[in-house]
Amino acid sequence: MSTSLSSDLQRAFLRYQHVFVFLAPLLFVAGVYAFAPTPADAGVDYWTEYWWLFLAFVTGATIVNTVGISGSALFVPFLIFVFPLVAYPLEPTTLVKIGLISESFGLSSSSLAFIQYGLVDRRLSLSLVLGGVPFVVGGALLSFVIPEPLFHALLGIALLAASYLLFKANLGHGDPTEGADDEEVATDGGSAPDLPDDDNKLGPAGVDTDDSGTVTRVDRDGDDYTYSRGGYLERFLNYSVGGVFQGLAGFGIGELGIISMLRTQVPVRVAIGTNHIVVATTAVLASVVHVFGGGLVGGHTMDLATTPWNMVVWTVPATTLGGQIAPYVSTALDTGTIKAGVGGLFAVISVALFAMAGGGI
Repeated sequence: MSTSLSSDLQRAFLRYQHVFVFLAPLLFVAGVYAFAPTPADAGVDYWTEYWWLFLAFVTGATIVNTVGISGSALFVPFLIFVFPLVAYPLEPTTLVKIGLISESFGLSSSSLAFIQYGLVDRRLSLSLVLGGVPFVVGGALLSFVIPEPLFHALLGIALLAASYLLFKANLGHGDPTEGADDEEVATDGGSAPDLPDDDNKLGPAGVDTDDSGTVTRVDRDGDDYTYSRGGYLERFLNYSVGGVFQGLAGFGIGELGIISMLRTQVPVRVAIGTNHIVVATTAVLASVVHVFGGGLVGGHTMDLATTPWNMVVWTVPATTLGGQIAPYVSTALDTGTIKAGVGGLFAVISVALFAMAGGGI
């Protein structure tokens, strides 16, 4: 009885997850307006000054969530290089606060959307999170003693290597299977009724693992993917290195981790969806260590009183919306487009990081 109730609640939550997801930023904005420490003379002009950040962050959140990487990989370079051109330079601690607050909403939103779509391998994501936790914590603690330029230079090198490996990898593997006459495979009386159909998931979705370890996954649209969870060693190596960078600089595990999944033949859309869970969990963990660990060792700490609330009231709803759009963009684009987009994105970010490391900020 309890199992059935839990299953029904889970299904109901996922069915209406967009309602809960969009209520969260509304409650956040209302709470900020009512309780946040803002200037005494804050009026309409104060709250609407950075409305244009909504457009920038919804675009950035859609991009990063479509390819399954950390939001800070785009948000931090944007706030460092673009924002000062139309406003003013931001302090590093302010960048961290804006990035963490915005990313937490965007990642949570997109993770739920990908789960609902049936594109998350929960068993694989759990093993990756557990394997990456000690490296994320270690990297976050190292951030208090290693110079920031060194962080950025190392991550820039890592992203260049990831861009190269991505262009060399075969992203065409594991494309969703289609039925005759280009019709999508459907498990509810379609052309392949033997595919898994889980009543607890929305639409013709389900997953089945045979005795040899081959996984057959069907998403909400009825597209099916076949792959193996093998290749744990390569993924562990990539996620451990990425985990250290995630703790050091706030991003890295998503960028390096997704390469290892693609190279171990996990279908690109499943890799992107699964990577969201890993990135979201480790980002929250890294944030906690940065907030509380800094004070313990004499490093930086968060001061909410100096948070630019008139910025985050726009960035939080934007990242939430971008997170919901991402699964639809991911399934609409072909793998070649995703490959070119992610590889080019990594190259651009690496250039920005080298500029940061060289003192060009």
